[in-house]
Amino acid sequence: MREANTNFQNLNLSNYFLFAAAAEDEETSRLLLETLLGIKVGRVRVSVEHSFLYSSDFRSVRLDVFVSDEVEIRYNMEMENRDRESLPQRSRYHQAEMDVASLKPGAEFVDLKPVYLVFICTFDPFGKGLYRYTFENRCREEDFPLGDGAVRVFLNTKGTNEMEEPRELVNLLHYVENSTDEYVGKVADPNVSRIHGRVQELKRSREWEARYMQFQELMQEQRQEGRKEGVQAGTERILKLTSAMYAAGEADQIPRLSGDTAFLEAMLAKYHLQAEGD
Repeated sequence: MREANTNFQNLNLSNYFLFAAAAEDEETSRLLLETLLGIKVGRVRVSVEHSFLYSSDFRSVRLDVFVSDEVEIRYNMEMENRDRESLPQRSRYHQAEMDVASLKPGAEFVDLKPVYLVFICTFDPFGKGLYRYTFENRCREEDFPLGDGAVRVFLNTKGTNEMEEPRELVNLLHYVENSTDEYVGKVADPNVSRIHGRVQELKRSREWEARYMQFQELMQEQRQEGRKEGVQAGTERILKLTSAMYAAGEADQIPRLSGDTAFLEAMLAKYHLQAEGD
């Protein structure tokens, strides 16, 4: 128990679970978006279903933090700790997922809302040394924007072009991997201090510590069992199950998943998450 507590207290914001938990707070999400994108963001609403349960090692295919603001711009923020060649394709997939979710039956394509996909990477995703890479669809021949309302932004905590970016952005990206009182005191950045306040609040919470420990235990069991559909697929099923249970108001039953195999299988069946062949 003490070891798990120490681990939780020492997490940086780069940890998937801590990042999603911190960004559930609407003011924290707004500060993150304004600092990372360099734009003004109105009052935001955070989707708990998409932002809630992430371990330090694995994630499901769900979006990490899904936010919409008062003018109906949609934002997706993800923390990325593994350098994968498929990241551009993942951004394309998540954009499509957001578009499908936002377009109601019978609506016109022109009703699609603007979207920002934000990937916070603890590595340089394109090897150019930039803190920020922004992509929009443009015409090659005449160099004008397509105007489809989609923007993809990849942030790099290990950038080298400090003189070309706002100090606030650089401070925040460095904080992602050094979420300590010492760093916050050194940079004396108001936005970083406010985000750090949320992080410290979470770390003082026994409830959030318990959620982190429960989730870690569940993930450890899945890794050890290596279910027949594979560890990664099994982990994604558990992520989807716990998210569905929280959304359905069954959070108090989640601890039973790790100690009651029959209950686990029953809940997987209830939410139609059995592996093929089960």
